[in-house]
Amino acid sequence: MSKDQADTVVLASGGLDSTVLAYHLRDKGRRIRMVSFDYGQRHRRELQAAALVATALRVTHDVVDLSVLGRLLGGSALTDDSVAVPDGHYTDSSMEATIVPNRNAILTAIAVGIASAEGCGQVALGVHAGDHPVYPDCRPDFVELADRIAQAATANTVRVVAPFVTWSKGEIVGHGAALGVPYDLTWSCYRGELLHCGRCGTCVERREAFELAGVPDPTGYAGGRH
Repeated sequence: MSKDQADTVVLASGGLDSTVLAYHLRDKGRRIRMVSFDYGQRHRRELQAAALVATALRVTHDVVDLSVLGRLLGGSALTDDSVAVPDGHYTDSSMEATIVPNRNAILTAIAVGIASAEGCGQVALGVHAGDHPVYPDCRPDFVELADRIAQAATANTVRVVAPFVTWSKGEIVGHGAALGVPYDLTWSCYRGELLHCGRCGTCVERREAFELAGVPDPTGYAGGRH
């Protein structure tokens, strides 16, 4: 591996968690590259954010076209225009409408393939404790199994890691602020409009995270910040 070759593939959504993860890994001396996915999500706006973050970090960024999944994995508010994006908090049962079946397993498997092909030793996920109540593919047992599968599939050359899997989003935001993360470049809103809606699950969690961390929130929300 050359000194400039990446050693870690970061699954980059363009949101807070994966952006802080990228900065965190770079701070730890990792040479990262970013991979994002167009899986037919209605909030493709996040892909633009990921590209901006990659430019800020001066790292390679690829977008994998899986847009057909939007049709095949219907029934989720993120991929099916007939399902409304619910307002609320991740602890609300209504947030189950935002589950995309097996999404992280699919994306992680592709990232592991990329890592193996390019000689990268690990794939990093930005999942965190706040995701656990609603998303089964963001929990510690998923990460552990994904790591075992990656090792089995690559003859133990690629690992799957999730440094923030036990962290709260507030802790992640605080950590990112200390690392100088440009939060104004990131995108969270599931509606993917011109501004963050301020009401969907990711917007509510984003606002709370900045408040809990005591970090100024640079986000423009529809209708104002409060």
